[in-house]
Amino acid sequence: MKFTLSWLKDHLDTTAPLDEILYALTDLGHEVEEVQNPEDSLGAFRICRVIEAVQHPNADRLRVCRVATWPNGPDGAMEEIQVVCGAPNARTGLVGVFAPTGTHVPGTGVDLKPGNIRGVDSNGMLCSERELELSDDHNGIIDLPEDAPVGVRFIDYKGLNDPMIYVKITPNRPDGLGVRGLARDLAARGLGTLKPLEVPPITAAFPAPIKVTIDPALKTKGCPVFAGRVIRGVKNGPSPDWLAARLKAIGLRPISTLVDITNYFTFGLNRPLHVFDMAKVQGDLRIHPAEGGETLLALDGKTYTLAPGMMLISDDTGPESLAGIMGGETTGCDETTMDVFLESAFWDPITIATTGRALRINSDARYRFERGVDPAFTLAGLDLATQMVLDLCGGEASDLVVDGTVPDTTRSYTLDPARVVSLVGMDIPEAEQRATLAALGFTLEGNQVTPPTWRPDVLGSADLVEEVARVASLSKLVGKPMARALPGVPRPILTPLQTREKAARRQIAALGYNECVTYSFIDQTAATLFGGGSDAVRIDNPISSEMSHLRPDLLPGLLRAAARNQARGFADLALFEVGPVFAGGEPGEQALQATGLLIGASAARDPYGSRRPVDLFDAKADAEAVLAALGAPAKVQITRKVAGWWHPGRSGVIGLGPNVMASFGEVHPRVLAALDVKGPAVAFTVLVANVPMPKVKTPTRPALTLSDLQAVDRDFSFVVDAQVEALTLVNAAQGADKALIAAVRVFDQFTGDKAEAQMGVGKKSIAITVRLQPQDKTLTEAEIEAVSAKVVEKVSKATGGSLRK
Repeated sequence: MKFTLSWLKDHLDTTAPLDEILYALTDLGHEVEEVQNPEDSLGAFRICRVIEAVQHPNADRLRVCRVATWPNGPDGAMEEIQVVCGAPNARTGLVGVFAPTGTHVPGTGVDLKPGNIRGVDSNGMLCSERELELSDDHNGIIDLPEDAPVGVRFIDYKGLNDPMIYVKITPNRPDGLGVRGLARDLAARGLGTLKPLEVPPITAAFPAPIKVTIDPALKTKGCPVFAGRVIRGVKNGPSPDWLAARLKAIGLRPISTLVDITNYFTFGLNRPLHVFDMAKVQGDLRIHPAEGGETLLALDGKTYTLAPGMMLISDDTGPESLAGIMGGETTGCDETTMDVFLESAFWDPITIATTGRALRINSDARYRFERGVDPAFTLAGLDLATQMVLDLCGGEASDLVVDGTVPDTTRSYTLDPARVVSLVGMDIPEAEQRATLAALGFTLEGNQVTPPTWRPDVLGSADLVEEVARVASLSKLVGKPMARALPGVPRPILTPLQTREKAARRQIAALGYNECVTYSFIDQTAATLFGGGSDAVRIDNPISSEMSHLRPDLLPGLLRAAARNQARGFADLALFEVGPVFAGGEPGEQALQATGLLIGASAARDPYGSRRPVDLFDAKADAEAVLAALGAPAKVQITRKVAGWWHPGRSGVIGLGPNVMASFGEVHPRVLAALDVKGPAVAFTVLVANVPMPKVKTPTRPALTLSDLQAVDRDFSFVVDAQVEALTLVNAAQGADKALIAAVRVFDQFTGDKAEAQMGVGKKSIAITVRLQPQDKTLTEAEIEAVSAKVVEKVSKATGGSLRK
């Protein structure tokens, strides 16, 4: 919402300085985004008089001017400055605009400095309109009337000292989309008095030669009321300077007086209007839903094809305006217009928003109607606009033609003065609360408060409290610590799942991953790749086609992020995210995942050869580290029952029986190609909630038990079939003696042609180290041999292999 300070003062009688007004607007909830103050750029330029202009001694096209600038001294004598000027109209007696040295000239971007031009000193500049960015005229310097006051600032003399203010209006405050609404808020704050808005009576000079009708289906929802008036004998030309200047200041291009008046009411009073050229209207006007397939050439020069249900204003020849959004070019006004139909209506916000979004039309009218304008101001706004047309364009007005009735939005809520303290913690006297609401336009009858028709956002007694606190200034709130419910050290407030989420995030970050926070919405194609994409998780009103479904997994978002990084030249990536995923749209169908993604190499290039491509064992090690941080048991099962987005031969599932705790491995090449990721890529996913909780819940760790006895390591090498997994062998060896065997790990694997040449076709060798840890006495050689025999027996039985000789 843009407006000028003078425009605001048309509605607000105030002496408050600009800075105070800007602070109050932001404090009231209308955030000031930008201020363009002409004083900042043109404040140094003053009216001057050329006392004498003589020919430059060394240049034919230059003149040496002796310029009187401003009073200097107790006797009021004008200060004289010498300026070299090349303008063809520089002459003795000229009254112009002077810029002293040190001034920044906005039209040229130059900071003026004392100079010497062809041997003559020059201080300052006599300015043209282009140098002040008033126009493109640079043929000569500004020539003012003889009676222009010398020494006065040029912006004050020309009325240019009118700052433009741009504020952001929140969607719940449509009344702020008019200058009067902002003035009302400032008056309630105490920065002035809201000026009365007198609605003039319009005398009908003739009966309207046109009728308007609303389709019965739209009167209940669509267009409750539509009114208009014919004005004949108007003269449509350029707008007066004051009107054109205000529209230019807020970024609008003045078109003609009739069109500019509708824009003036749109921004000034939040009352969008439209004018039809009566010479181009055939028959009566009717408001009706489109049947579908109709076309309309709009004022923006584009032709729109309408869908069924979109509201239209049509005459006997067809559609002439897209109701509440944009008029048609066919019936638009131009300089030949003599008779017009001025229209004012109230349109349903939802219908306007739906149509505008479908046609992708962003207009000032749509912006206001879809947020809600004042329905009670429909006819009053028409009368005010009619009077302005008569004042500026002449002519005479017809009687009023109207169909429908203004919707009744009356509602009331109970004011509880004590509730201000309980809701916002501010102690505001009841009298001040009532005065605030009255200043905002609310009607009070006892403790019952009726919101004004221009405040559709007030929908309860809590909103009354918000209005009182907002005007009183929420910046006056004093922070106070909440009282403890119980004395002593407070109990933990995080749930076990929240604690685990925090632990998972810290552990993955400690492993060297960079955290990502991606959207919970993804496109249907990506969701389908990861087992989702059903209607149960489809968003009814997505903000874009790429965010149409809830994500079934965290990997799609991480892979999309990886693709964007790869496109920018980052080849080595370690990304992770901890967040919710969704299997359906019902309660209980949401889960918490911790997912990491590795692409590229495991280390930067160095002279020691440590750089290698990441593989599934990197993902497996990181998944196990996260599970350990979450308190998962050390002994787990690893299977190959992976989901379809994992590589079937290079991935696995970590679990306890049917309880899946994590998945790891390479991402399927088909998925990488679909998401435009240059692979291979390895990842892991931990289902945080599936990790079993500890059986003993104590705030301390159990005591560390260490054995004073020497551990014994024994190495074994087994010949097994090539398809036997090392994990099967390790688990078998671990179960040979659970009391003595502390750890089993693989330290060598012999495969390939040489292995088959020594051990037979389809064979390989796996070597393991078994650590025996005695607890009560040192092991004898016989006891060691007995455990070794059990290891050989268990492994042979589980794998079908034999001890390598």
